[in-house]
Amino acid sequence: MVDKNRVSGAGDKAKGSVKEAAGKVTGDSKLKAEGKADKTGGAVKNAIGGVADAIKGKK
Repeated sequence: MVDKNRVSGAGDKAKGSVKEAAGKVTGDSKLKAEGKADKTGGAVKNAIGGVADAIKGKK
């Protein structure tokens, strides 16, 4: 089973991509920055989930 952090991270990355694109289209630099932050946070969660999955696989 996939770690919940991987699923959550993928969702955050997708949400961040949408926010970032909306910020670019509207010229809203704050929304664009929030999107980048969400994408980064999602990538971190995904990496943590990957490590957890690897640990589970070694047991």
